[in-house]
Amino acid sequence: MVTTQACERIYRSTGATAHVETQLTVGASAHLDWLPQETILFAQSRFERSINIDLAPDASLTAIEAVLLGRDAMGEDARDALFRDNWRIRRNGRLVHAEATHIDGSDLARDNPALLAGARAFATIIHFGPDLASRLDQVRALLPDGTTAAASVSGERLVIRAMANSGLALRRTIVPILGALARAGSLPRLWHL
Repeated sequence: MVTTQACERIYRSTGATAHVETQLTVGASAHLDWLPQETILFAQSRFERSINIDLAPDASLTAIEAVLLGRDAMGEDARDALFRDNWRIRRNGRLVHAEATHIDGSDLARDNPALLAGARAFATIIHFGPDLASRLDQVRALLPDGTTAAASVSGERLVIRAMANSGLALRRTIVPILGALARAGSLPRLWHL
């Protein structure tokens, strides 16, 4: 299990885009719970992240990346932040999951019902492991009424996406799901509400 000590903060840029590249390898018969706390984008921040994960043929994975657009307590919405996120997950060298996210301050990205629909917090959870159909039922049962979230199985992966109007509301949605999917059966103390 890997987590972070605190939320990752991306501060205002003076012009350049910050880049973070993560490379993870999950070996034979191993499981990885990749559980970094949320990334907070501040006003005028510019951030590009790539996550590359290589899974052995029998490896399993639970991974999350969550983003907060500004700080709730300060009433920020980081409307002018730029965020690009690229995931590539391979099993035994074969691409099994790819996605790219691009969010900027445009009305299309931030307010369109097909994208963020005005939400200020969002997360993606990916799970690779056995018995995905029962995991899907378990996750759907954990989603609170009125939550803007969805879960589906595609191929050999379970994908959960959630959005909320605040970081706290997002945590209330994702923490029970992560607790159910994490191999350890519980989350690090920093993840508890």
